[in-house]
Formats: sequence, structure tokens, C-alpha cells
Amino acid sequence: MRSNDNDSQFMELALQQARLAPRVGEVPIGAVLVVDNLVIAAAHNYREISQDPTAHAEIIIIRRAAEQLKTWRLTDSTLYVTLEPCPMCAGAIMQARIARLVFGAWDPKAGACGSILDIPSERRFNHRVQVIGGLHEEESRRLLQEFFQSKRAILSEQRRPSPSGSEGKPGLF
Repeated sequence: MRSNDNDSQFMELALQQARLAPRVGEVPIGAVLVVDNLVIAAAHNYREISQDPTAHAEIIIIRRAAEQLKTWRLTDSTLYVTLEPCPMCAGAIMQARIARLVFGAWDPKAGACGSILDIPSERRFNHRVQVIGGLHEEESRRLLQEFFQSKRAILSEQRRPSPSGSEGKPGLF
């Protein structure tokens, strides 16, 4: 499956959402849902903010789009997301009857659209999703790598003993 001329433009909007996420402590995954070349919903992950394991960008925009369009059947839509959807999100994409999925980076640890599983191409389901993976893959991957490198650096710094040797423990002067 090949991307169309607008896919790059909409993926850039998903990347913009992903760039917002680290500012609020979220993993930089962004998504937009488009119908007739109009953005219906856009979001990034909100798992940390909401302490909700289902608050992935894809789930949030599917809910917002269904509310806005007043239907759970998003049959004429395209979902753009910066990381290959996990099993939960791939299932939600199928349940929402989304027509097309375009994603950035492949996810070899949790991907369910070709990496570990391939839920959209499972023939036993009654709905088919056209999937295009790897659009703006390098930038999508770079955002994730930089985020986790930064997190690891912060953790490493927090574990490092203080110069006074007190390691932040109260004591004598």
C-alpha cells in the first residue's frame, strides 16, 4: 500500500502532537484522525497525566472523533500515528471501522500492525484496514529515542551520589 500526497502533511501534524507530549511528561506519540482531508481530532498520549493505561493517543482521538461525528463508525477516516499501534489500539482501530492507518516508526516490542502481530490483516475479522507503515519513520523514532535517553540520563543523575558524600541524607554539617 502506498501513501498519497496528503499523508506526509497529516503525519507532520501527528509529529507536532508527539513533540508536545514530553512537555507534560508523556511519551512522544502523537496522532490525528482525518476525514475528507479535514482533521477531526488530534492528541498525544495522556497515560501519565490521567494515570489511565488506555489513554494512548489513538484511543483518545477515536473517542473524540466518534463524539464529534456522532457515530462510532469512522469508516471514511484515516488515522495517522507516529508509532505502530499496540494490540489495544489496533483492536480499537478495527472496532471503529477506520479505513486507513498510516504510522511512522515500527514498534518491535509492542507493534500489532506488522511487527509482532498483524491485527489489521487478520482475515477472520470482518473489517479490513489499509495499513501504511514507516512514513516519517526516522523522525518518529528519533523523538522516542531522545525522550527515553533523556529519561535515562535523569534517572542516572538522581542515582549518582552527591559530591559531599552524604547522598542527600540529613546529617551533621
